[in-house]
Amino acid sequence: MNQKTSHDSETPAEGQQVITTCAFIWHDFSGVKKVFMPRRAETKKFLPNVYELPGGHIDFGEEIILGLKREINEEFEMNIEVGEPFFVFTYINEVKKSHSIEVIYLAQFMDNIEKIKIEPGDHSGYAWIAENEMEKVFTPGKGMDDPEMQAVKKGFEIINQKTQ
Repeated sequence: MNQKTSHDSETPAEGQQVITTCAFIWHDFSGVKKVFMPRRAETKKFLPNVYELPGGHIDFGEEIILGLKREINEEFEMNIEVGEPFFVFTYINEVKKSHSIEVIYLAQFMDNIEKIKIEPGDHSGYAWIAENEMEKVFTPGKGMDDPEMQAVKKGFEIINQKTQ
């Protein structure tokens, strides 16, 4: 795997604001649009076993889109084409003791999806989820009222409008 940066969801950052970015990576499977949702490793202290949009922390001074591309490449050995940002929310990371600002972008893999590799320290697997299958990724505390799930809903609305 690629060399990862030391910034992650568990590195202490008490009282700091942290910028994170995620990608709503979608693919059309014979007319059915699905979003790529990796599942966090069970060894993670922050949100273990939770399905999420892929992404990560932006390093100090790093351009946000380049940081998003770096994170996807580090975690899945895949390259993405990044579209426009479409959703922003904030949360408190109780493990890091930080305040995170998360920016979500539309994206698509540039590489063949058969080549996705999972970094086991980050994720235990992944699923391609259609809009009507969202309940498959719900976990305790993460249902449709969760901001990230609201972002996924919005992402589907956007891609459905663009591809009609």
